Amino acid sequence: MTPVALTPHSPYTLGTLQSGPACCVPQPILEIKNLTVRYGDSTALDGVSLDIYKGCITALIGPSGCGKTSFLSSLNRLADLIPAAKISGDVRFNGESIYAPGVDVRRLRTQIGMVFQKANPFPLSIRRNLEMPLKEHGVRHSHELKARVENALQDVGLWDEVKDRLDTPALQLSGGQQQRLCIARALVLKPSVLLMDEPCSALDPISSGVVEDLILRLRGTYTVVIVTHNLAQAKRIANYAAFFWMKERVGKLIEFGQSQQLFEAPVDSLTAAYVSGSRG
Repeated sequence: MTPVALTPHSPYTLGTLQSGPACCVPQPILEIKNLTVRYGDSTALDGVSLDIYKGCITALIGPSGCGKTSFLSSLNRLADLIPAAKISGDVRFNGESIYAPGVDVRRLRTQIGMVFQKANPFPLSIRRNLEMPLKEHGVRHSHELKARVENALQDVGLWDEVKDRLDTPALQLSGGQQQRLCIARALVLKPSVLLMDEPCSALDPISSGVVEDLILRLRGTYTVVIVTHNLAQAKRIANYAAFFWMKERVGKLIEFGQSQQLFEAPVDSLTAAYVSGSRG
């Protein structure tokens, strides 16, 4: 495999980064440079720089409170919704700054979707959970609505389970089904990137396994950035991994690289201690 050159702005520890599998070409879709997130006078995350590669799964690991969710919510400007939040640095999506003046944030969030830790379907029917975002973005034709809904449910493996009860309340679905519906709701808008904040943490082991298998199926078609505290899960599914840690009560990116390398031959001693279970 051909080594991937580091970009000059990368301040974190990184060993010899190898290219990913065939479905995971190391072509940046998100370029994060010196990203700092503050809430009032408190700094949650400081000076993070890394690239997110197109079609790959990137796992964000580290203990609670080290800035992983702040990082994730900065990638589609959800942090804007927090009044005290202040973002500095830059995030480029397909080469364009998402923090540039005049950026259509609503459109950005259709291109970079988000799935949260707890399933949050609308208190509507299964069908309307998927039709609502489509209609809000101008899809009106009934044939297109029907096709997009079916395709999204097929993508998450729900179609065969719900096709005969699309007009029943989404809240009657099991927890795992609700989470897959929420993933379908993000995918129905055809994003390029899917951000996932601990999508399996509220699920039982069987449902978690179903969602994990789904995430693996998305690889190559979508770029996935996932926060997870399950190190075994991160090792199973991720092409790349980023390890965050608190230093002087500020979140820092400690190490980033190919997942196998980070878990099996980490460069930084903090990373080694965390993935071995002796820290964190």
